[in-house]
Amino acid sequence: MNLYDMLHQDHEKVKSLFEQLEATGEDQERRREQLFSSLFLELDVHSQAEERFFYSQLKVEDETRELTLESLDDHKLVKRMLEELDSMEKSTPEWTAKCRILRENVEQHVRAEETELFPLARKVLEDEEAAGIAEDIESFKEEYTELEAY
Repeated sequence: MNLYDMLHQDHEKVKSLFEQLEATGEDQERRREQLFSSLFLELDVHSQAEERFFYSQLKVEDETRELTLESLDDHKLVKRMLEELDSMEKSTPEWTAKCRILRENVEQHVRAEETELFPLARKVLEDEEAAGIAEDIESFKEEYTELEAY
């Protein structure tokens, strides 16, 4: 699969998890726990893969360095918010509000990545290089998923 399509597919999966989460009520704590756990895992593995294989290639290129560094900052913010949400009770209005803010941050990051960073990345990465990154990400995700199963 094409690198950019693969990353977009991850973004769509996260969007779906957010939609499912927002459809739950504060009285559905168990369902929220399950969905949030899936969201946490998805965002964690996606961001680690992007940082390790995609961003590492882009931050050395002049054309993509600044946007890549901004994306890394976005990832740090999202990780911090995920940790905060994870430690909170899922049945509170505070959790609901913070989760909505997380979603807004993630959606803003995705928009910037897909509309600004991806087009620049296509210019600095050869097709074979992008294909290699996609394979590396796929392998990483498989290994990560296997480790999570234990």
